[in-house]
Amino acid sequence: MLKFKKVLSMLVIFLLTISLVACGQDASGGKKTSGDNGKDSKTQGDDTLKIGLSVTDLSLERWQHDRDIFVEKAKELGAEVIVQSADNDESKQLTQIQNMLSQGIDVLVIIAVNSDSLSPVVDQAKKEGVKVLAYDRLVTNSDVDAYVSFDNVRVGELQAEYLVKKVSIGNYFLMGGSSTDNNAKLFRKGQMNILQPLIDKGDIKVVGDQWVEKWDANKAMGIMENALTANNNKIDAVVASNDATAGGAIQALDAQGLAGKVVISGQDADLAACQRIAEGTQTMTVYKPIKTLATTSAEVAVKLGKGEKIETDDTINNGKKAVPYIKLDPIMVDKDNLVDTVIKDGFQSYDDVYKNVPEGERPARP
Repeated sequence: MLKFKKVLSMLVIFLLTISLVACGQDASGGKKTSGDNGKDSKTQGDDTLKIGLSVTDLSLERWQHDRDIFVEKAKELGAEVIVQSADNDESKQLTQIQNMLSQGIDVLVIIAVNSDSLSPVVDQAKKEGVKVLAYDRLVTNSDVDAYVSFDNVRVGELQAEYLVKKVSIGNYFLMGGSSTDNNAKLFRKGQMNILQPLIDKGDIKVVGDQWVEKWDANKAMGIMENALTANNNKIDAVVASNDATAGGAIQALDAQGLAGKVVISGQDADLAACQRIAEGTQTMTVYKPIKTLATTSAEVAVKLGKGEKIETDDTINNGKKAVPYIKLDPIMVDKDNLVDTVIKDGFQSYDDVYKNVPEGERPARP
């Protein structure tokens, strides 16, 4: 009996040893080690797609909208999103992207501070098997997989077309955006498509042309102050490439009693710009339905991460390759269609836009 118990005990120990060895292996038969991380971890049960979203500057209202909609849609599609703001600092953006890559992201989505400075991190991403999507701003001279944006040349054309309808003959001041933003150059191309024939004809005289570093409203105000002084306030139209620069210029115009008298363009349909349009100090803006841009970009990012084909009808040359381009349509907005566009879409609220406009002067609610 004692001998039987001893044999039984040895058999139990043997079976326990076999069980422990089996527990040290993964489902595929390979041994797990503490060093497994990054993308390899996805084969060990973590199948969540991870997206890194590098935003140029989240202090701006515009990019806050983009972030919120993008993250919501990506999560709906089952992806995790890491978001970081570069605070308009190109060096900071490079560092942050390198940090994202170290966290094992599958897709890198970039809203570029400087379109020309990101090729090193894009190259790094591609070497690590990470797909790269350029969001709204093209990343130049790099191997990006796709680009989602509005027709930015058309944005510039809409701005110039509208101002020319208001002032067909006169002195124009051209206020570009940041010279490091590829979109700013595309806006200018569109503007000149409309203005150049009238400049050649002699109907329009360009009395100043300046880029605004980092799209800074304060810098735009200083530029406009100097332009007004240099031209004895004789400026009839300001082609401002976005709402922030328009806002700075309008402050300078207002100080000279010219706000609402000088026609001025904008872009982004920021709340402050929509309020200025409602009040009559800004002439127009270009609304780029952010929900469409952010939602489409999230869908493209997830497809890239899953290795699925991206359907596009267009490409754009970024200096290195023909990048698949998902091109969206911008919308011209002025006092007449403010309610039917920006407000009806829920991008801005009726009460916020018209809060400084007397009740009797407000249009009907949508």
